[in-house]
Amino acid sequence: MIQINKNQSFAIDDILFTFALESEAAEVFKSHNKLITGIGKVNAAYELSKVIQLKKPSLIVNLGSAGSSFFQKGEVICCTKFVQRDMDVQALGYAQYETPLSGLPPLLEYGLKMDGLKEGICGTGDNFEMGHCSDAYNVVDMEGYVLAMIAMKENIPFLCLKYISDGADDNAAEDWFIQVHKAAVAYGKILGLNKEDVLV
Repeated sequence: MIQINKNQSFAIDDILFTFALESEAAEVFKSHNKLITGIGKVNAAYELSKVIQLKKPSLIVNLGSAGSSFFQKGEVICCTKFVQRDMDVQALGYAQYETPLSGLPPLLEYGLKMDGLKEGICGTGDNFEMGHCSDAYNVVDMEGYVLAMIAMKENIPFLCLKYISDGADDNAAEDWFIQVHKAAVAYGKILGLNKEDVLV
């Protein structure tokens, strides 16, 4: 069993761990149910939808690297709110980040809280952000929003943990290449996967 917080636990065999890249999972997750989606919202939506049709997991856990000018490099942040930072149809009278005719608010609130971790708002978009200046989100990635949305629509609990690999600034690309391999090690420690599969 994996204990998320004092009120929620899940059998590890029923958990699906999702990553954009194999390098974010590394050897730490080789013996667990994992899905490598590829980079970006389209890939993430396609791959997760396929897996859910085959077997509906009891929990979807999204793990990966992310940028932030708010949190420090090396921190792991629990994201419980999401926006599509590249969705902009304000010219037609919609709010920034709102998807027209979707029935969804610009800020999607769907995600479990994990004891001991700071909470963040994840801005998802199909570009590698290097000039973050928005107050609407404080974590930047390329898959989180769509994974949270699909989990919500399928009524599957969702946990999103992001390892801050860069500052979403001019040095973001260089920092990401240096830091990304450290994500799996950090998640292994937090999730206790090398110690009887118990969260600490």
